[in-house]
Amino acid sequence: MKKYLVLLFVLSLASCNEQAPQSKADKIIAKAVENAGGEKYEKANIEFRFRKNIYTSTRNDGKFELTRRITDSTNTTYDDILNNEGFRRFQGEEQLKLSDSLSEAYAESVNAVHYFVQLPFRLNDDAVIKELVGQDTINDKVYHEIKVTFEQQGGGVDHEDIYMYWIEKDDFTIDYLAYRFFVNDGGIRFRKAVNPRMVNGIRFVDYENYKTDALSTPLEELDDMFEKGELTRVSKIENEILKVEIQD
Repeated sequence: MKKYLVLLFVLSLASCNEQAPQSKADKIIAKAVENAGGEKYEKANIEFRFRKNIYTSTRNDGKFELTRRITDSTNTTYDDILNNEGFRRFQGEEQLKLSDSLSEAYAESVNAVHYFVQLPFRLNDDAVIKELVGQDTINDKVYHEIKVTFEQQGGGVDHEDIYMYWIEKDDFTIDYLAYRFFVNDGGIRFRKAVNPRMVNGIRFVDYENYKTDALSTPLEELDDMFEKGELTRVSKIENEILKVEIQD
């Protein structure tokens, strides 16, 4: 596959304005967010089912609430709530006392599911650092390659994780993404977006989820490996019963 790298002559411009690549990345992400729902995200109540659990999110003028309802193997139901004030877990009407480490783990789990479902909206979070790596082709389509890392402050427990997004050059849709994570001995995942659909003005996708055991692989090479059939499919990620209500 032919690689389209950022032209070397822009280095002279970058020496005068070191923020130029970042600015370009910001513009690409902003266009992707706009095309996927834009301002509707800010007023959206979203509900969906993922792996038998029910998730909801509510946003309004900077305030947010992310929830998850779990029913375990003993038929006990728990409600997890993450909002501007922090994380809480309830069993019925009773708020459970949790250790800080457990509360943090549950909060990150809730946040991660909502994060992926609402992409690319969350790529505008303050802790997100965006970098335009270059351009590449996948299945004869040209994509911007955007690398995403996170500030430690506000970036969550997994702020060291690294992401790569392939954003279609003309439609500005995220059709592929990859990430390197470090918990549980670490790993690499590559996702292909499938089943795109608009629900009340907001775009959602499911994913085919792939991995490689070659953990030294640069993320920007995973699209090549995908096209060559060198990645192993591990799961399909489906978000079911999607409902969206846009507040006035």
